[in-house]
Amino acid sequence: MSAAVQPLHFMPRGATSGHSLEARLARELDGEAHFDAGTRGRYSTDASIYQVMPIGVAIPRTRDAALVALQIAIEAGVPVLPRGAGTSQCGQTVGEALVIDASKYLNGILEVDVAGRRAIVEPGVVLDQLNNHLRPMGLWYPVDVSTAAQATIGGMTGNNSCGSRSLMYGNTVDRVTAIDAWLATGVRGRFGAESTIDNAAIRELAVKARSLWERERDEIAERFPKVGRRVAGYNLDRLAPADFNLAKLLVGSEGTLAWSERIHLELAPLPKHKALGVAHFPRFHDAMEAAQHIVKLGPCAVELVDRTMLDLSRKIPAFEKTVKGFLKGEPDAILLVEFAGDTMAPQAEGVKRLAQLMGDLGFPDSVVDVLDANAQKAVWEVRKAGLNIMMSMKGDGKPVSFIEDCAVPLEHLAEYTSNLNDIFRKHGTEGTFYAHASVGCLHVRPVLNMKGDGAVRMRAIAEEAAELVRRYKGAYSGEHGDGLVRSEWIAPFFGPRLTACLAEIKGWFDPKGLMNPGKIVNPPKQDDRSLFRYKPGYRTDIPATVLDWSAWGGMAGAVEMCNNNGHCRKFDAGTMCPSYRATRNERDVTRGRANTLRLAVSGQLGRDGLGDAAVREAMELCVSCKGCKRECPTGVDMARMKIEFLAHTKARDGFTLRDRLVGHMPRYARWAARLAPVINVGARIPGIPWLLEKIAGIDRRRTVPAWSGVSWLDRHEQGGEGREVVLFADTFNNWQEPGNLAAAVRVLKATGHRVVTASAPDSRPLCCGRTYLATGMTAEARAEARRTIDALAPFVERGVPVLGLEPSCLFTFRDEYPAMFPGDAVVEKLARAARLADEYLAAEIREGRTSVPWKNLGEREIRVHGHCHQKAFGTFDATLELLRGLPGANVQAIESGCCGMAGAFGYEKGHYEVSMKMAGLSLLPAIHAAPQARIVAAGTSCRHQIAAGADRSAVHPFVALAEAL
Repeated sequence: MSAAVQPLHFMPRGATSGHSLEARLARELDGEAHFDAGTRGRYSTDASIYQVMPIGVAIPRTRDAALVALQIAIEAGVPVLPRGAGTSQCGQTVGEALVIDASKYLNGILEVDVAGRRAIVEPGVVLDQLNNHLRPMGLWYPVDVSTAAQATIGGMTGNNSCGSRSLMYGNTVDRVTAIDAWLATGVRGRFGAESTIDNAAIRELAVKARSLWERERDEIAERFPKVGRRVAGYNLDRLAPADFNLAKLLVGSEGTLAWSERIHLELAPLPKHKALGVAHFPRFHDAMEAAQHIVKLGPCAVELVDRTMLDLSRKIPAFEKTVKGFLKGEPDAILLVEFAGDTMAPQAEGVKRLAQLMGDLGFPDSVVDVLDANAQKAVWEVRKAGLNIMMSMKGDGKPVSFIEDCAVPLEHLAEYTSNLNDIFRKHGTEGTFYAHASVGCLHVRPVLNMKGDGAVRMRAIAEEAAELVRRYKGAYSGEHGDGLVRSEWIAPFFGPRLTACLAEIKGWFDPKGLMNPGKIVNPPKQDDRSLFRYKPGYRTDIPATVLDWSAWGGMAGAVEMCNNNGHCRKFDAGTMCPSYRATRNERDVTRGRANTLRLAVSGQLGRDGLGDAAVREAMELCVSCKGCKRECPTGVDMARMKIEFLAHTKARDGFTLRDRLVGHMPRYARWAARLAPVINVGARIPGIPWLLEKIAGIDRRRTVPAWSGVSWLDRHEQGGEGREVVLFADTFNNWQEPGNLAAAVRVLKATGHRVVTASAPDSRPLCCGRTYLATGMTAEARAEARRTIDALAPFVERGVPVLGLEPSCLFTFRDEYPAMFPGDAVVEKLARAARLADEYLAAEIREGRTSVPWKNLGEREIRVHGHCHQKAFGTFDATLELLRGLPGANVQAIESGCCGMAGAFGYEKGHYEVSMKMAGLSLLPAIHAAPQARIVAAGTSCRHQIAAGADRSAVHPFVALAEAL
């Protein structure tokens, strides 16, 4: 720690009337209190370069409970740190303190005044959730930060967040009218306009604040930059008498002054129509020059995306198709220019005027119009993910946030960025640029290795960049706040008088200095390496892996890809992260798991590494949905990491009976099928489910899947005329639902295909090895995979497509096989040849290579649930496309995440409640809401969960297709 900030230590036993902080919270807090190393470790980082272990974590269930936690900590002399989503890029939400997390329970929308365009919310409500609630009322909270899917209003208020459309709507400080807050002095009340203050102590603070402004008004006018983006320090410039409001002082204070209980927001009418123009530039400098002219057209947003971000976006599955859709050629930079209003014509006209302006500037035919609302949303998703896309760079060198959001007047933007690039080159690096060209605030990140000499170069670049910003009379902190990384730089810009004012204000509100210390007032040096995530001596120790991690430089590099951006905490459409959606525990989100793994393999949790109890707890509810593989912008692949975790822990601890029953299912399937009548009836005899739970760990509330008396392969239902395809008969469909394979053969034959199967010399049906991977039996998985690869090799060498029905099995060929057998040419060919049968057939019809003799279904409703792996590999749209080709079918996708069954996960004792909660979030309600619809689901486990949770029969897509022949 620097000399300015002394280490804070957990209170010794005997403090606070003979009780430790932990014991007192356990006794008095209505909520959760965690002091274990795993939880503290997960809260020790945010999206910054820092890692500071907190003293403990309190998660209150009510606002009053939050005040109890605060009061207990203050009485004990323990610092407190308010936290929302924990996505700060500057280190605001890490510290050696009691973290009080508002995001799990304190997320209510308390009041909405539609006529007055006002709302009152608790601090933990997420911006997207608020706006989803407001949308039917024609309103929104327009501070549209890129992290809207996870950012809490409390965090945005503490940070004075800005959004892409601040040109039109302003910043958070412009949209908060009052805050009901609690001070460390025990004062509780409303901070707002003077007329609303009814607490004498708060009124006294207002008098002091007004006096300070009168005393320092000239210094404030001189020191505060004349740019729209300025969030350093406290908002002294907002204390002017004309619009005095004490809440404006709390906004942007980063939890150093007060705990916000309720936040009063000013809303805006939701624009009815938008038009987007994508302006292309051959040089980055040209885009920066053009921004000052484009804003004169009256857009609501002008956002930059540079070549680095475009190139990285093309490599991310979730964005690849979108980028191709709006990009023309190979620009060095693009500007996303949006116009919005109540009618469409003026907005479309705005895009036309943009095109004319670009021609006048020397860039004719350089604007791509995006007028479709869904297409616009897809383009903005790329821009919103900008930071995380930048962080998807593999290796130790990463774009680092420390001069992240300096803001300069628009007329200087081009010159400023050119000079900044010169500074980067001088120090042997390059930078990435994106974001708010409309207000001269670019997110700039030099690429540095923070495990190596990054700290030294960071200091040198920061000093030169600060001087550059001063020269252009800009703001060094323009959007993301001060935190640990920029608080040091307040004094050089504010000067000694205003810096002393910040300390004076801190003393009024927090005389003991216990509210989030080290931020804004009395900060450490930004390059104090004792505060870094990668501290001196950091190293990792990972045992031999069973999969190939060379693309990341090893498994440790893959784990470290998580930059804590928190995108996995989202609750909108998508797959990631299903267990977090059910529990809302930081432990159960992809970020929490990645942090736990990183701490474990670097020895920060103890000596057990991957086998540490904290890792076991974090991985327990990972359902290997692969959602993060596609949706995590930095590419964290937790499903692959879970295979390594299972392989390591099972090799050490051995396999349970349940592991063996699940893993060896392909081996005993033939015998189970022969005994199908006995097994199927026996499984339903009273007492048997209890026995299975007792001896095999299968929850007694589950009905185990029934066995078919004969396999599909034994029926010899292949054949047909036309193009040859190999139909892979997975264990589940072959032995339990052979009708699905029969339906697929019927459809494939009808569409001009000859269906064949592959077999191994030992005559045992082929298996992808998925059940073995799911239970940590990686040696058996390799053996099964090798049998299957050898059997399919003659077909893939001839270019024959390999089709499958079960997503989890088929995608093993495309995902795990290349990782198990890196560099194997046949495996690579198999990965390219493997297709879900519906994915393959949709492409054949789309590209005109076949037609289908469908009959009219007569206005049949079909609701389709997508398997997680379909979504992870981007093939669910093909399933919908194929079904929507059925005459008379009204096909709608069910907007759902994981069904919760996830292979054997939902059957396991201890998982039932979470499994059903996952299903109950959106899947089961959607099915109940469509009682007449045919339910379609590609996954075996999905169909079982639907039957169990909704008492409805779901069918495979090919059964629905066969019905239409």
